[in-house]
Amino acid sequence: MAGDLIRIYQCFCDRTRLRILHLLARSPLCVCHFQDILDEPQVKISKHLAYLRKRKMVVAKRDRNWMIYSIPVKRSRELETNLKCLQDCVQSDAVFKRDLAKLGKLARCEPAVVFRTRKKEWAKQ
Repeated sequence: MAGDLIRIYQCFCDRTRLRILHLLARSPLCVCHFQDILDEPQVKISKHLAYLRKRKMVVAKRDRNWMIYSIPVKRSRELETNLKCLQDCVQSDAVFKRDLAKLGKLARCEPAVVFRTRKKEWAKQ
């Protein structure tokens, strides 16, 4: 348990990684989506995603030319609790609100699987 918490908090100690996890809690996304939403270069986003993947905070699946990132379906109780806390804590933060607004306005692009999944997930909320 302590190891899980240390791994989680190491990932949570960076604002860009927090923004990525916040978005992934809503929908699977590819790097190009993160670029549009976070307004950050591909290299920076890819490095943060690799950091999160190495620590098993995100998983990736290839869909033709795209890597789709998401939060693992099977996750520890500690990760689940901390992701919920993140969602609660950022409610009043302007940057995180803006990220969600941009997520809602993403142009439909490939890979279509992201938009099908997101539509189903948002229908549940």
